[in-house]
Amino acid sequence: MTVSDTHAIVPMASPSDCLKGRLLVATPALDQGFFAGSITYICEHGESGAMGVAINKPLDIELDEILEHLNIEKRPGATPAPVLAGGPVKMDHGFVLHTRQGPWESSQHVANDIWLTTSRDILEAIGEGHCHAQHLITLGYAGWAAGQLEAELSENCWLTVTANHTILFETPLEDRMRVAGELMGFDISLMSGAAGHA
Repeated sequence: MTVSDTHAIVPMASPSDCLKGRLLVATPALDQGFFAGSITYICEHGESGAMGVAINKPLDIELDEILEHLNIEKRPGATPAPVLAGGPVKMDHGFVLHTRQGPWESSQHVANDIWLTTSRDILEAIGEGHCHAQHLITLGYAGWAAGQLEAELSENCWLTVTANHTILFETPLEDRMRVAGELMGFDISLMSGAAGHA
């Protein structure tokens, strides 16, 4: 895993339809590929495009393996933590979505008390048990070119809803789609391909 480069960051949009800090919930219109059944947290959205990380796609690895690969010491007895597939772009790059601002070398504010950090120092703090923020760790990110996400929204590929700490950090991965539906006020298992926008 390497530190993310600046290509993952796009300028923040100023219009009221900016999706930064919101969840994209895939509809049945996205029935193939990485995004089928996905929930993605949008970290940046502007005229240049959008960037986010999926929050419900576990990889078959745990944080211990990442730390070992990076030669980062871990605290004995630490609870195993899953690593998620954040998206199909640059899956050798790590991203930590977390609460609380910290002294991290490469970190940006997303919304409210949510930050996105791509530098090694936060992984060292997590491994050593010195990071007390809620967090999730992904490899890779989801990216959209200018106008691409808007086009997908117009084609009913996504529903959107404001994220909260519960779904991001506390809800079991297998329950996140159900909870996303509850945030939008309906049973998401009943969603059809003709769904509109929340």
